[in-house]
Amino acid sequence: MFSLLDRPRLPFFALFLVGSGLLGFGLYLQHVVGLEPCPMCIMQRYAFAVATCFGLIAGLHGSTGGGRKVYGVLITLFALAGGGVAAWQSWMQRFPPSIAECGPGIEYLMESFPLTELLPMIFRGAGDCTAIDWTFLGLSIANWSLLSFLGVLAFGLHVIFRRVAR
Repeated sequence: MFSLLDRPRLPFFALFLVGSGLLGFGLYLQHVVGLEPCPMCIMQRYAFAVATCFGLIAGLHGSTGGGRKVYGVLITLFALAGGGVAAWQSWMQRFPPSIAECGPGIEYLMESFPLTELLPMIFRGAGDCTAIDWTFLGLSIANWSLLSFLGVLAFGLHVIFRRVAR
């Protein structure tokens, strides 16, 4: 199985496809189900999108040498960043603070700010970071995000440290 990970293009394209699917599912939850992402969710989306884009670029490049390791380092860095946010959000959901730290709800923002100021705020997210609005197999979105980032991190570390036979 590890030999499939040593191919120059396939694992990176797989990362791109899986990552795109997960990002698409997040957009489905937002726009179809109606779950508003919080600022921490938006940060995780950015980190996952960047790691996924590096997967696409690495797949298109098909590097087998040091370039492959550079892509592995970049993917690992964004997996660590996004995973750190997901871990912190999972912690906040398990042990919620007495005052929500994620900001006001979308209704308040729409009533209080003009459109030019509102659009950037909406893009940053308006949901409560401690709220658990959706679960699957007993895990929240933040928990699943953390598991996804751990998978991407494992992939990135494998790319960095595995010697590929040429």
